[in-house]
Amino acid sequence: MKLLLHNITEILLLLFLVITFIQSGLDKLTDWSGNLSWLKGHFEKTPLKNVVPLLLGIILVLEVVVGILCFMGIYQFATIGESEFAFYGAILSCIVLLMLLFGQRVAKDYDGARTIVIYFMPTIFLVYLLQS
Repeated sequence: MKLLLHNITEILLLLFLVITFIQSGLDKLTDWSGNLSWLKGHFEKTPLKNVVPLLLGIILVLEVVVGILCFMGIYQFATIGESEFAFYGAILSCIVLLMLLFGQRVAKDYDGARTIVIYFMPTIFLVYLLQS
């Protein structure tokens, strides 16, 4: 319990990322065709239009990996007070969010890009906490 309380800010931020990325990954898995259809329309007037299925698959895999790393980070914090998995999960989370931001900007979806920034702020704060 002491380890949990000592690292509560990091654990709560990791839980935020687990929920965010696992839910997003599960949504892509359970509704692949719906997501693919929507994204094809979203990117139809961009240079990314011909690679949407590949990019969706890459994002899906990365989101699941991020969720697993962040979950393992919570477990590691709770059991031994270490942050290696948490740190890698937070860094990969930032990378995935930057990839999503890039896609939104290419599609000229500035409201969508703004939403990604909202997720990026606590994530980069977590990276800062974990490297300190």
